[in-house]
Amino acid sequence: MNRITETVKHLLIINVIMFVATMLIGEAQFFDLFALHYPENKVFEPWQIVTHMFMHGGFKHLLFNMFALWMFGTAVEQRLGSKKFLILYFAAGLGAVLFQLGVDYINYPRLIQELQASGVSTEALMDIYRTGKWNFPTTPIQNEQINEAFNIYNSTMVGASGCIMGVLVAFGILNPNSELMLIFLPIPIKAKYFIPLIVGYDIVSGFLGSPSVFGMNIAHWAHVGGAVVGLII
Repeated sequence: MNRITETVKHLLIINVIMFVATMLIGEAQFFDLFALHYPENKVFEPWQIVTHMFMHGGFKHLLFNMFALWMFGTAVEQRLGSKKFLILYFAAGLGAVLFQLGVDYINYPRLIQELQASGVSTEALMDIYRTGKWNFPTTPIQNEQINEAFNIYNSTMVGASGCIMGVLVAFGILNPNSELMLIFLPIPIKAKYFIPLIVGYDIVSGFLGSPSVFGMNIAHWAHVGGAVVGLII
């Protein structure tokens, strides 16, 4: 509950401004411009690699991330200073991008090859991407593959979660004996145990999947990427 530090304050302001702009201009248009898209999608632009870190999918998403940024970021910035904190923050965000897109680039070509081998052409897939539906008979396995490929191709990644996971890991390394609690499980657990549990949950969920939160799917591998980079730094 320390006084907010300067860099954290400015990051909070930028995130809030981007959220308000999203509400005023329109989510669809703003997401097309600034959310991170799969690079093979025609809507992808290079600046999205950074701008998506300041985008959020709803007020609860924004509130949760900004609360975590204020709580852990202030403590970490006080220890590291503004310049090192910014390096940590953006490097963790880039790590999140590398991990999530890395997983997508493993899965997407595999799905395309499997679909082509079963008789679904690239042209048919492109038509599905445009219209969101297909007008030819498919097997249950093909349906599952088409849906997965469609979700990757049209996915949008938003949020500061990858950056904050890096900050959270840094907080745990700097303050290993600080006691943390989940709001819905008010049992104090030392950071050196609590944070690995959170990262472990993301790894398991990345393999198995998990329900959406705040009406949004969670990019678990992005969280893992941010945490790994935070650990390295």
